[in-house]
Amino acid sequence: MKKFGNVLLLLLPLICVISCSDDDGNDDGFSSAELVGTWELVEVNVSSPIDLDGDGSSSNNLLDEENCIAGTITLRDDSTYQFEESNFILTPITNNLYVASCNGSNLATGVWASNGSEVAFQGSTLLGTLQLSNNRIIKTVGEDLPGISSFIYERR
Repeated sequence: MKKFGNVLLLLLPLICVISCSDDDGNDDGFSSAELVGTWELVEVNVSSPIDLDGDGSSSNNLLDEENCIAGTITLRDDSTYQFEESNFILTPITNNLYVASCNGSNLATGVWASNGSEVAFQGSTLLGTLQLSNNRIIKTVGEDLPGISSFIYERR
């Protein structure tokens, strides 16, 4: 009986680990149906805070600093997409100052697919493969200082 008790004590932690594993059936993150809809650009993050609008307040998010920057990604249930984003250029001037100039829009259409943690866009090189995290679609760019580090979209 003592051996049975020892075996049970050894098996108990293993049983707890197995029984506590994630079994909610949603290991892949977002389903394709959850992605369908319009996603709005809510952040264009730069690596260092800058004050584009000259109000004395710097921000890492260019949308806080410049009104001409906007964008959307519309994902349809037939696996097609439409992308539109302001075409803007961030230019350094002097003394750690920058200016953003907006001119027209970047447009793209094509097809999309998702594995639940990423969404891949075909038909244009503007998007590529983007990450899905916390109800956001994230395009990581990672340009040099003070370049664009990411574009973040949230469902409208």
